[in-house]
Amino acid sequence: MKLNHKLIWTLILMVIVGAVYRVIPDRPMGFAPQLAIALFAGAMIKDKKLAFLFPVLSMLISDLLYEVLYVYDLSPYGGFYRGMWINYVLFTSVTLFGLMIRKINVKNVLFASLAAPTYFFLVSNFLTWAGVGSYVEYPATWEGLMASYTAGIPFYKGSLMATVAFSALFFGTWYMLNKKELKEATA
Repeated sequence: MKLNHKLIWTLILMVIVGAVYRVIPDRPMGFAPQLAIALFAGAMIKDKKLAFLFPVLSMLISDLLYEVLYVYDLSPYGGFYRGMWINYVLFTSVTLFGLMIRKINVKNVLFASLAAPTYFFLVSNFLTWAGVGSYVEYPATWEGLMASYTAGIPFYKGSLMATVAFSALFFGTWYMLNKKELKEATA
């Protein structure tokens, strides 16, 4: 029970810090911890409802912060926009990648950290091209699809680097903080 209580508080802190980090001006495109939060929550939380809740909360808090900053002319980006529901669905679905991590080790976390942003990139840009909830319009051709993917590459690179880095930070820190308790639990 102690691990679960500590885990929930750890995730609450990650959600708040991740949300604030996401609105920092001039950070690299796509470089944010939300996908890593979804992976970590999916892998670590036994209660699936809670696991899916944490990435949504992090996105919602950061979108609220973006909106407040936008209203006061402190950010060029609003937090709420047409089609944002797609990002919420996709960020939440990344939690499934965390749920699929059966054994938490470097190899499995790294694989999930590479797969999650790749999935997000492929699906979100496809949906943008298809015009699902998007304000960006691409021609309904192969060239339009490729233009959509090309436009998303800077975000994908940042997302890939961020997910690997933040996953290493989250899972690594959790392991180091709980090393003694984890050894006792498995002994």
